[in-house]
Amino acid sequence: MSKKLRYVVGIDEAGRGPLAGPVFVGAVLVDMKDKHKLKLLKGIKDSKKISQKKREEWSQVLRNNFEYHTSSISNSMIDKIGIQRAVLLGVKRVLRKMKRRPDIVLLDGLLRAPESYKQETIIKGDEKIPAISAASIVAKVGRDKKMVLIHADFPEYGFDRHKGYGTKLHYENIKKNGLSSCHRKTFCVNCINYVNQNETHKGAHPK
Repeated sequence: MSKKLRYVVGIDEAGRGPLAGPVFVGAVLVDMKDKHKLKLLKGIKDSKKISQKKREEWSQVLRNNFEYHTSSISNSMIDKIGIQRAVLLGVKRVLRKMKRRPDIVLLDGLLRAPESYKQETIIKGDEKIPAISAASIVAKVGRDKKMVLIHADFPEYGFDRHKGYGTKLHYENIKKNGLSSCHRKTFCVNCINYVNQNETHKGAHPK
C-alpha cells in the first residue's frame, strides 16, 4: 500500500446468507499514521473466528477509538433487488456516512465501492486486513443486535438464537408458523415448498 494513502476504510458485510432479517455493512476508518490506533488493532480477527463475547469487547474498543458506521438493507429490499445489489447499496450508503473521505477503500470478498472511490477488493480480507476485520465485527455485532430486537416481535422463530440463519430450529419454526414479514421470501422458496408438501401430505391446504 502506498505511503501516501493515510486514511483507509475497511468494509465488510454480515448477513448475506440468512433466511430472515436485513444484511448489514460495516465500515471502519483507520489513520495509518496513528501508531497508537494501529496498535489497538493488533490481534483483531474476522468476526466469524471469535466468540460473541470477544466481538462485543472489540466493538467497544472500536466505538471508543475509531470512526465507524453501519448500513442495513431490509429483507423486503433484498427480495426486491437481490442480495448482491442490496449489499452494494449498503456499501454506498455506509461510505456516505463517513465524515472524512478515505484515500482508499479496502473491501472483503466480492464487495465493491462506487467507482468514484479508490478501492481494492481482497479475497479473505477479513482474515488478512485489520481494518476489514474491524468492519466485519461492526457489521456482525450490529446485525445480531437487530435480530434480537426482531425476536421481540417474533419470539416464535427464535431469532435471538440463530439470528435468521437456516438452522434446524429455524426450519422447524417456519414449518410450524409459516413465514413472517421479516423473512426473505426469495430465500425461503425451499422452505415454502417443504411446508406445502408437508401440509398436503397431512390432507391440509398449503399455506
